[in-house]
Amino acid sequence: MADIIIYTDGASRGNPGPGGFGIVLMSGKHCREISEGYRRTTNNRMELLSVIVALESLKIPGSTVTIYSDSKYVVDSVEKKWVWGWQKKGFHGKKNPDLWSRFLRIYPKHNIRFVWVKGHAANPHNERCDELAVAAALGGKLLIDAGYESDPANTMNL
Repeated sequence: MADIIIYTDGASRGNPGPGGFGIVLMSGKHCREISEGYRRTTNNRMELLSVIVALESLKIPGSTVTIYSDSKYVVDSVEKKWVWGWQKKGFHGKKNPDLWSRFLRIYPKHNIRFVWVKGHAANPHNERCDELAVAAALGGKLLIDAGYESDPANTMNL
């Protein structure tokens, strides 16, 4: 079985605002793109959701996966092991606990390594993810980010 390479990116038009994510998955000669847009969300939520959706789309448990992301928020939270400390404290005072909890359910199913890449630095796969994320954020059929919109703190100024 070939190793899996994943590139991810998230975007929001305003923060918060309409947002989207883009994913490029590669394994051997296979390549797949995924994107979705949301009517009101944040950039960090889209960065994290892109990783979650990519991992949830993998069909074979125990895969060796390298995830390339330009999000220090996501990469550092995992690679520096902060997220497990947040989990032990019930995510008290942390943003996006719904998504981090979802991430932590899928994470142990694979052998995952994160690599930070500089955004907008002519990396073709990262640039493609950005294009997908922006197009999704600007698309006509935007989904509801229920985790974001159900939090009263996030909807006070609508």
